[in-house]
Amino acid sequence: MSKRTERVADLIRRELMDIFMRKMRDPRLSFLSVTGVEVSADLGSAKVWLSSLDGAEKRVEIVKVLTHAVPFLRRELAPRLGLREVPELRFAYDESIERGARVEDLLRKIHEGTPIEDDEEDA
Repeated sequence: MSKRTERVADLIRRELMDIFMRKMRDPRLSFLSVTGVEVSADLGSAKVWLSSLDGAEKRVEIVKVLTHAVPFLRRELAPRLGLREVPELRFAYDESIERGARVEDLLRKIHEGTPIEDDEEDA
């Protein structure tokens, strides 16, 4: 990733967070966080990684809401980015935070000697 694509990715991340907090008053997005943005080399597309404190059960709904809002988000981003073309936005749920919490929980249980349930191992 070049310095330019890194700068654009960071700017998109910050501006999307601002738009989510100030412009979109959808309660489904209240605990949403942008964990990262990957911008293509030609700046034509950006994959936006999301996480939410609402948990796994809401992830499909959140991605659907944001995918529907892409035209609005691109219009909002246009003057903020200062680019000739605003990248196409694609949203994906970042599961790394949940996986990390799961690993921490398992390690804590092992350290405490607490039995690990069979159904938890499948999670």
